[in-house]
Amino acid sequence: MTDSLSAAQAVPLRQPLPARLTLLAAAAALSAVLAGCGPSNAQGGPGGAGGPPPAEVGVVTVTPGDVGLVTELPGRLEASRVAQVRARATGILQERLFREGSDVKAGQALFQIDAAPYKASFDSAQAAVAKAEANLMQAAAQLARYKPLIEANAISKQDYVNAEAAQKQAEADVASAKAALQTAKINLGYTTVTAPISGRIGRELVTVGALVGQSEATQLAVVQQIDPLYVNFTQSAAEVMKLRQALAQGQYKRANGAEAASVRLVQDDGSEYPRAGKLLFSDLTVDSSTGQITLRAEVPNPGGQLLPGLYVRVRLEQAQASNAITLPQQAVTRSGQGDVVMVVSPEGKVSPRPVKVATGKGNQWVVLDGLKAGEQVMVDGFQKLRGDAPVKAVPWKAPGSAAPAAAPAAAAPAAKS
Repeated sequence: MTDSLSAAQAVPLRQPLPARLTLLAAAAALSAVLAGCGPSNAQGGPGGAGGPPPAEVGVVTVTPGDVGLVTELPGRLEASRVAQVRARATGILQERLFREGSDVKAGQALFQIDAAPYKASFDSAQAAVAKAEANLMQAAAQLARYKPLIEANAISKQDYVNAEAAQKQAEADVASAKAALQTAKINLGYTTVTAPISGRIGRELVTVGALVGQSEATQLAVVQQIDPLYVNFTQSAAEVMKLRQALAQGQYKRANGAEAASVRLVQDDGSEYPRAGKLLFSDLTVDSSTGQITLRAEVPNPGGQLLPGLYVRVRLEQAQASNAITLPQQAVTRSGQGDVVMVVSPEGKVSPRPVKVATGKGNQWVVLDGLKAGEQVMVDGFQKLRGDAPVKAVPWKAPGSAAPAAAPAAAAPAAKS
């Protein structure tokens, strides 16, 4: 090749233009041949001689532990105590003594009914008591005068018996008058309508100036105790029996003690109410039309954030599974043939693995069987799988969590001169 180059360079430059162009083209072709005869590129490309690098897939490491089995059920809130405020005295409603929608205490005055007729009856009863007591004093004095006389046989025994009966009659009249006075006092007290329980009162149902209690106890308002609140919900009887059987066989253990169960509420916007409730009871009978069992839980509501009548989702934790595993839902493929996950081996090989899924917990599945501690389960990157090609497992980050810092880009190799 060197001899050829020397021969090309030895050609005189003073030649016709076509010949010179032919020589230049021959020299360029010779340079390309010489470049091809130089040292070859051992790497062959960015992927090296072995081809492209393994695809990265997100994985989670299996960590068994005690996992609460949570069932999400629809429920409705109701006040723990509801009392109707009614008029027990007949008369004209004169005044409202509360602010609608406010909190009231038990015994607080709410309405005032015209008390004039009842005050008159009370005064009359007081006078009747005074009169009866005066008659008793007179009868007692007469009996006291007759006592020495009957001992001296100065009066007949009949007169003494009559005096003794008169005293007892007067004592009975006093007792009757006092009872009438107590009744008048009670009726007079009914003219001031008070709150039967502590809670939040709604709007007034009868306006000032209306005649109330004429033929029946007129309803004036409603007081509801909303701290705590009750939430009523239903659960399938089949699920309840299955859970009880699993508990009896030792597959699960009860959550939070012997009979308690943790209850969480999910509101309309998807947020979870911060205060946990407790299960009060489950009904003893199954609804024949729906096959459901009614349950009731108690939820604290100190700030009044929850209101009676709201529909909520109830997350009920009735049991805990030992040595269970939680996996993101996208890691599990569910079908009629069973549930399957993709397990990544330490060598980067991906293989399917059947698992047993118990229930869901939020956006995760609770896996009871099929996996061992320390194994890596694939969560994302399924579209990167290419046959039996190995993959590179990297820790999976849930959406919204902090992503790992990106590695600095490798410097491009300097071009050879």
